[in-house]
Amino acid sequence: MVSSNHFSPPSVTIFLSQFAHRSTSDAQVDISRSHGQYLRARQFEPRAKQVAAHDDYLIETLVDLGSVTPEQVEQVRADADSTGEGVVHLLVTRGILSSRAVTQAKAAHFGVEMVELAGLKLDDEVIAAVPRHVAKRYRVLPLYKHGSNLAVVVSDPSDLNTIDTLNHLLNAEIDVKVAPDEELDAALNRFYGSAEDAVGKMIQDITEGEVEIGTVTGAGGTDDGSVVDADAPIIKLVNQLIVDAFKSRASDIHLEPLAKRFRVRYRIDGVLHEMKSPPKRLQLSIISRLKIQSNMSIAEKRIPQDGRIQTSVGGKLIDLRVSCLPTNHGESIVMRILDKEGLKLGLPELGFFTDDQQTFERLIGLPDGILLVTGPTGSGKTTTLYAVLHYINRPDRKIITVEDPVEYVMGGINQVHVNEAVGLTFATALRSMLRQAPNVIMIGEIRDMETATIAINASLTGHLVFSTLHTNDAPSAVTRLIDIGVKPFLVASSTRAIMAQRLVRKICKKCAAPYAPTESELQTLNIKSGEAEKARFMRGKGCNDCSKTGHRGRMGIFEMFVVDDEARKLIYEKVSSSTLRNRAREMGMRTLREDGARKVLAGLTSPEEVIRATVGDVD
Repeated sequence: MVSSNHFSPPSVTIFLSQFAHRSTSDAQVDISRSHGQYLRARQFEPRAKQVAAHDDYLIETLVDLGSVTPEQVEQVRADADSTGEGVVHLLVTRGILSSRAVTQAKAAHFGVEMVELAGLKLDDEVIAAVPRHVAKRYRVLPLYKHGSNLAVVVSDPSDLNTIDTLNHLLNAEIDVKVAPDEELDAALNRFYGSAEDAVGKMIQDITEGEVEIGTVTGAGGTDDGSVVDADAPIIKLVNQLIVDAFKSRASDIHLEPLAKRFRVRYRIDGVLHEMKSPPKRLQLSIISRLKIQSNMSIAEKRIPQDGRIQTSVGGKLIDLRVSCLPTNHGESIVMRILDKEGLKLGLPELGFFTDDQQTFERLIGLPDGILLVTGPTGSGKTTTLYAVLHYINRPDRKIITVEDPVEYVMGGINQVHVNEAVGLTFATALRSMLRQAPNVIMIGEIRDMETATIAINASLTGHLVFSTLHTNDAPSAVTRLIDIGVKPFLVASSTRAIMAQRLVRKICKKCAAPYAPTESELQTLNIKSGEAEKARFMRGKGCNDCSKTGHRGRMGIFEMFVVDDEARKLIYEKVSSSTLRNRAREMGMRTLREDGARKVLAGLTSPEEVIRATVGDVD
């Protein structure tokens, strides 16, 4: 703590900012008055220390504000004198006075603003202005930042030593606000994590120097200090990051080195959420630990690397697919969490309505042909294909997959991992697979003409082939195959159906409540007034079960293009994708947005989710 005898000049500005500004018509008078307040405050400081335990200096303000009566004060004063407790403390303990009223009195007494913290949202830059260990140790919450001025919320504006220390620690001019103790603690837990939070506690302990970072000898020799000892807390910290991500239902963990900090984010239900970030100085240690776990070279920091980690969380075996990419400020690591026990999804869990599911079940039960699933990265294509394989996996069928990489290991299915370094490409694997006499072939992705040609030939010789393409809608997959170099008549004769999909967040069941959409939302989704009257629009209010987001889990919205004789004729004639799309809609194909609108009407998801995930339908 900084001694009151060495109160530095910047603290004058800090303290003056605490007092309510009166009329500014005469600047000189205002400055003189503020300076006088500051001098009187310095004279008051020893007394503030003396009565800090009693808070008697607030009694007059509390009475003036009408929070308590003189009679109530006198009732507890005798007990306060005999026990040594403060009068204000006893008033609160006995329920005569609320903690909010005490905070209001402090605000009035010291001329500072009292703020509401419920529902407060803070930018990442503001949170980063006060490190977690500082916020927790001094119980201070940043509110906003403007240049060198930083507004913070405290519970005791009379603690000048703490305010002066914050000025030096944060290198900013502090503007003090106040809030009740319980509201401040709740806000600190919300933005910085609770004291019981394992990751936050580990980060705090390491930051405050309560644990030491060691070294270890890896495969490449002794590291330069960026690798840690097997018993060091860095290992526990990395493991806890993975455990917390899994328990939060995250699909990815992003560790991103920035210029002045090391950011940690979890992707939950398709949306990135920033978590408590370790100090920048732990960046090398954490990255090196993950590279060792995933069998990457810790000596190589110039080129991208890939690896895998297998671990158990709560008795569940999970795999992590790890990608390491050099960036300007260090190596960025992204870990895709693959939950093996979450693999066995049924078709209803994917988000199909009954009519679409019946159509899809008929298609995947065909003896031959190609069924393509399209969409951008992260749209759930692989999950859909694994659900299909799980659905059709029977002892009388031989199923072989070729993937890069094999994300989930499935019992009863032969899975081939592509390894281009040794010459095992998609095309090479496919040629050999055909000699294994499979009934069903699953190809992770059709990337080139050679793979597409072999897949089509396999479908024409009695095999059922599943694969994926990166296209925005279902009819565009036809154009994509032709652009790759496949002959139109081969595409027309082999393709049975193409399904495009996207993922939207489901409304949390625990906090779902009726909701009236805006006219703009109804028009964007092309929902007619008659449909809206019968609909069951819902929106999540936000609860602990969904981390206050109003959403929990995801579901698919689908665009299913079944290739019939007329569609084959159009494909053979090499019509444009827009012409093919219009014809498909005439034949009954629902677009992604139309399928999403159906799920909005059913109260399964929200209008903004469907609008975000889809583009408008062009009639």
